[in-house]
Amino acid sequence: MVKLGKHVALKMLWAQALVGSNPTFGTFMPKAKLPFKEFQWTPNLAYAIGLLVTDGNLSKDGRHINLKSSDIDLLKTFRSLFNLKNKIALTHNNGFAKKPHYRIQFGNIQFYNWLVSIGIMPAKTHIISKIKIPEEYFRDFLRGHLDGDGTIFSYQDHYNIYKGKRYINTRIYTKFISASEKHIRWLHRMIIACSPAKGVIQKHKPYKNRVSIWEIKFSKYESLELFKWLYYKKDLPTLKRKRDIAENLLSQVVNNKLIRVA
Repeated sequence: MVKLGKHVALKMLWAQALVGSNPTFGTFMPKAKLPFKEFQWTPNLAYAIGLLVTDGNLSKDGRHINLKSSDIDLLKTFRSLFNLKNKIALTHNNGFAKKPHYRIQFGNIQFYNWLVSIGIMPAKTHIISKIKIPEEYFRDFLRGHLDGDGTIFSYQDHYNIYKGKRYINTRIYTKFISASEKHIRWLHRMIIACSPAKGVIQKHKPYKNRVSIWEIKFSKYESLELFKWLYYKKDLPTLKRKRDIAENLLSQVVNNKLIRVA
């Protein structure tokens, strides 16, 4: 009988193990494979999926889910949605980040497998496409998408002159972005089907070795309609900073009229 070294024996145990097992020396029967589990859609879960689609990542180990953001409050909200006790840790910035970034990681094989079944996968940035989400929960998902990788911005245009009088016009734009064309086109179709806004798809050419970025852009009036639709009631899980911007803009623009300046 050939005697195997400890290193070889351990590798063989790992090769024979099923998903969910954690073989050690002296373990000859792998743990039973966990059955597939369907998770019930709720507004809170849909919002969390929006965050994971934009700022999340599935580890290649088939177990761990990660969420990274420069907004630590966003990670705290995400953690509360799943009743997690996991630590939020400072992580290393990439070469383009100007703010410190934070990360939360947790392991759940059944949730991981369910995420894969609805369209999320490891190394998803350029290949993610549609997400299998019921239309009734799409706006909660889209609010998570906005908080993850979306942008709301506005500025005052002082250069509008009509009949010799100068006006201030509040310019408002909202954007959803992705490095995956398939995902942004699916997102656009869903927005048209489910929301009061349509937006337009734009492609931004890369700088040097960077990849192209796709975006859905909404102008002033569509942005305002979108805000009303996304923030449909109080106490929704959201990034407070962005909701405050949206609600402030809604309060400033009355009947979509320009503000006249002498």
